[in-house]
Amino acid sequence: MNFLEERILKDGIVNEGNVLKVDSFLNHQMDIELFGKMGEEFKRRFAGKEINKILTIEASGIGIACIAAQYFQVPVVFAKKSKSINIEGEMYVAEVESFTHKCKNQVIVSKKFLSKGDKVLIIDDFLANGCALQGLISIVQEAGASVEGIGIAIEKGFQVGGRMIRNLGFQLESLAIVDGMDEKTGSIEFREQEERREK
Repeated sequence: MNFLEERILKDGIVNEGNVLKVDSFLNHQMDIELFGKMGEEFKRRFAGKEINKILTIEASGIGIACIAAQYFQVPVVFAKKSKSINIEGEMYVAEVESFTHKCKNQVIVSKKFLSKGDKVLIIDDFLANGCALQGLISIVQEAGASVEGIGIAIEKGFQVGGRMIRNLGFQLESLAIVDGMDEKTGSIEFREQEERREK
């Protein structure tokens, strides 16, 4: 069991509807020491990849992406979920559906921050049905950049997103993969990951 799985068991709460609440350390209140370990682990798992930019989506992915970026020494670009008056010029736009919020959003990245030839690592906090990731992938590809890898804090392995993204041929690394949860007992079952990743 790795450090993130241990923390999920300690502080995560299973709610009705397969909702895993980790807001005490991941996506409301943020444990920066934990994020540091996550960034270090992402750097290890994508060692050898030539990455010059990290892309995430607002809001919960930003903290993790920023801490991880210190290990890669690259800038972070985050896709915005609404167009504000201070975004100028041409933009890449993708429509994504949120599992958590049960709504569709257009996400926007300014063309001046994502260019042809960029080698991008996508980072996010959760992977459920994969819609947000598909939106980010489409933006990277539209820019003529390449997705060098995808780093996820927590993947819901019982939903289709992870399998779908891996089937598209991307290197998807999830630090914790939840294969089952029981709201009555509060139990959480993790998928065993390959030993090479635990070295």
